[in-house]
Amino acid sequence: MPARKHVLIAIGILALVAGLALTLLQKPAAPQISINTLDGKPLALESLRGKVVLVNFWATSCPGCIKEMPQLAETWRKYHDRGLEVVAIAMNYDPPEYVRNYSQQNALPFIVALDADGKAAQAFNQVKLTPTTFIIGKDGGILQQTLGELDFVKLHSLLKQQLGGAS
Repeated sequence: MPARKHVLIAIGILALVAGLALTLLQKPAAPQISINTLDGKPLALESLRGKVVLVNFWATSCPGCIKEMPQLAETWRKYHDRGLEVVAIAMNYDPPEYVRNYSQQNALPFIVALDADGKAAQAFNQVKLTPTTFIIGKDGGILQQTLGELDFVKLHSLLKQQLGGAS
C-alpha cells in the first residue's frame, strides 16, 4: 500500500506542475475591439486573426512615436507580404486632423485608427503612455508588450520566428 500511495502523490504533484506550467505558458488573449480607421471604416481586431498584428498606440505629440514611425513603415513593407499587419492607434487626445495630416504627409502604408473614445487604450490594459506596442500572434494571443520605443532588431527577430522565411 505505501508504494501505491507514493505513486498517487507523485502523480498528483506531476499534475499540479503540469497545470502550473500550462498556465505560465499561455499567452493572454488580445482584447476584441472594434475601432474606426482614419478613413472612417470600422475595423474589428478579430478580423486580423491568422496574421501577426502589431498594435501601436501613439500620438502626433509624442517624440518617440514620431521617431519610430519610419521604422514601423519599413517593418510593415518588409513583413506585410508574409502576414504582418500594423495597426497604429492614435490616442483619444490627439486631434484627428493632426493624425490625418501626419499620416498623409508621411504616407503611412499601414492601418491608422482613431481611438476617439479611449476604449481601445482602456481595453489594452489601460494604455496611458505612448508609444505602447503589442505584438499579437496568429492565434490572437499577446506575444509581447513594449512600453517606449521599439527595439527593431528584437522585433524583426520575433517576426522572423513567427512568420518564417528569410530576413
